[in-house]
Amino acid sequence: MLNRDSYEKTTRVKDNEVTMSTTQIQSSTKLGATGPEVFRIALGCMAMSGIYGKASDDESIATIHEAIDRGINLIDTGDFYGMGHNEMLVGRALRGRRDKVHLSVKFGGLVGPDRAFVGFDARPQLVKAFAAYSLKRLGIDVIDIYRPARLDPNVPIEETIGAIADLIKAGFVKHVGLSEVGVETIRRAQAVHPVVDVQIEYSLISRGPEQRVFPALEELGISATLYGILSRGLLSGSKSGGPGDFRNLFPRFSPEHRAQNEAVVARFSAFAKARGQSASQLALAWVLAKQPRLVPLVGARTRSQLLDLMAALEHPLSREQVQALEAIVPSDAILGSRYPTEHMAQLDSEV
Repeated sequence: MLNRDSYEKTTRVKDNEVTMSTTQIQSSTKLGATGPEVFRIALGCMAMSGIYGKASDDESIATIHEAIDRGINLIDTGDFYGMGHNEMLVGRALRGRRDKVHLSVKFGGLVGPDRAFVGFDARPQLVKAFAAYSLKRLGIDVIDIYRPARLDPNVPIEETIGAIADLIKAGFVKHVGLSEVGVETIRRAQAVHPVVDVQIEYSLISRGPEQRVFPALEELGISATLYGILSRGLLSGSKSGGPGDFRNLFPRFSPEHRAQNEAVVARFSAFAKARGQSASQLALAWVLAKQPRLVPLVGARTRSQLLDLMAALEHPLSREQVQALEAIVPSDAILGSRYPTEHMAQLDSEV
């Protein structure tokens, strides 16, 4: 397993003309009490399947390869990302490299032919069927971490986790993970089978897990993989695009909140510029400083984005800098919820 304590590498990404030289000590962290040792950051692949608009398969695969070469050994995907496209893409990228990474796979999201989200299903028989299809699309024999993408309100979490435990006994899965669930659900799941990590959104402008979820995870010896660290590009100044960009549905990107939120992002960007960083690097540096034992998921879909983000590892924030940043971007500075209202109501993590 690729777990480097240090490396020195200079890379030029053709066409994008990105050059990064690094000589530094890199840390790793363990996922929960029973999970694998992983690199300090992980790669989330959702954006490689058109969720923010068109993406290049060739560039996506090159980005996954670059991440692995840089020491990243945890890669996250979902069976409903691009309706199977993402798993097939990741499977192609991992040919000849499977032994270098741990794969985290989410399941249960139901998507219609128009790409609309139509529900969630985590019944035990479907858990096993979903796993079979994921194994086939990924071209692998075992999934390292398998997790329901959400809590199914119609299925006791004990039944869903029990089905994953059966897959572990049969040798098709190694570890149990969870996603966007609250403390009670975490405790109930942990009572059935050890959970290695909970995937949850966390960023400078989405700090909800600090209140209850993170303390519970610390108590139970469970880690977390943290997605949305750029708040879907809001913190990096990205704006929602054409018809294929699902951010058009998100309140934080709505016209009514644009002026307020852009003013906040401008202050954030000015702080980053004063430090000689990109806004993306600062967003990641804040998460790394606040949660040093948890694992941020970076959603890079190009090599240039990946290398820009990884540069944050070279410039950690001090406690004083964290406090200064939070003073200019308090937790309630951004208007709008992180998901549309109807989706927020379905999140067990928000209960």
